[in-house]
Amino acid sequence: MKTYVALLRGINVGGNNRVEMAKLKKCCEAASLSDVRTYINSGNVVFKSKESDQEKLASTIERAIKKEFGLSIPVVIRDYSNIKKLASKTPSDWTNDTEQKTDVLFLWEEFASKQTLNLIKTNPAVDTLVYIDGAIVWHIDKKDYTKSKMKDFIGTSVYKGMTARNVNTLRKLLVLMAE
Repeated sequence: MKTYVALLRGINVGGNNRVEMAKLKKCCEAASLSDVRTYINSGNVVFKSKESDQEKLASTIERAIKKEFGLSIPVVIRDYSNIKKLASKTPSDWTNDTEQKTDVLFLWEEFASKQTLNLIKTNPAVDTLVYIDGAIVWHIDKKDYTKSKMKDFIGTSVYKGMTARNVNTLRKLLVLMAE
């Protein structure tokens, strides 16, 4: 059995695609996932499975969500080693707090390459983007947020092919997956 996290895109945002975490947990358990735990309302599901094909796992969860909630929610799966690598390669002084914003953009397969960085407009004076094994980590000082070009990112094909979590969530997911 391997430990995974399912990252759901676009649930419980602005009152849309409402999914109760207790019901999501039961939905995933009914889909034959074990040791299921959810973390915060943004759609993070830690679980174990004998299945090693991450695309199959994503499809299984997407179908279960469609059946239970009537929603078509894209899901990306990452295993423990991927989350550990992302957390260890993200500079430890990059945080998400009152002074800094650090987000991890988990990419769908079609964008999971370093070349994706070339598709994102940035302001090199304020935006720092780093590609790490299927994800892009974006870091900025909050005082410079209005100078960022990342607002132009919304609506692009890359934006539609990923789901984001802040770095604090990434680090908490690593802890949960290690338990």
